[in-house]
Amino acid sequence: MDYVFKVVVIGDSAVGKSQLLNRFSKNEFSDDCRATVGVEFQTKTLLIQKKLVKAQIWDTAGQERYKAITSAYYRGALGALIVYDIANRRSFDNVQRWLEELRATADRNLVIMLAGNKSDLENLRAVPTESGREFAEREGLFFLETSALDATNVESAFLTVLEQIYMNVTHRTITADDDPPVVVKPTLQLKGTRLDLPQGGRREACCSNRS
Repeated sequence: MDYVFKVVVIGDSAVGKSQLLNRFSKNEFSDDCRATVGVEFQTKTLLIQKKLVKAQIWDTAGQERYKAITSAYYRGALGALIVYDIANRRSFDNVQRWLEELRATADRNLVIMLAGNKSDLENLRAVPTESGREFAEREGLFFLETSALDATNVESAFLTVLEQIYMNVTHRTITADDDPPVVVKPTLQLKGTRLDLPQGGRREACCSNRS
């Protein structure tokens, strides 16, 4: 293993965070709509620029009562997907709050993708594509509309984040420790601040419950 990157998936409950993760990591979609409890994670190993990268993707609960638990897991993240439901205007309106919480807790230099999920529900659309794109451009985020149901842009959303992280950390000197297999310590200057990566990782139980 050459690199280990931590990515968090956040957003309101029931926007499909867990389904996006399941589609990316296992190419599965389930009609099980049980909410994620606290934080769960899955991993996927992929090849980026001929290097093996393990993505540790943390699926966080969207319910307010889990806020104190999930915010602790933002620390050490190198990337994030903020997910909203294109058929749920409130979930989009809450993106600003999720972004502020993420930026207040996580490293300021993390790569962020705004994902308008459930693009298959075009007939129920409550959030215009342009609204999501304008928000992303204003805040300096990547943007895609996705569908966990039919897999539209799911792989692209995660790969965009992971490839950008890889580009960031490989622009400067990288040191690797033996245990865990690779711990990355970039010194990349981005927007005038230092990018610090986590030292080591923690294992947690995971499952595939839907957000």
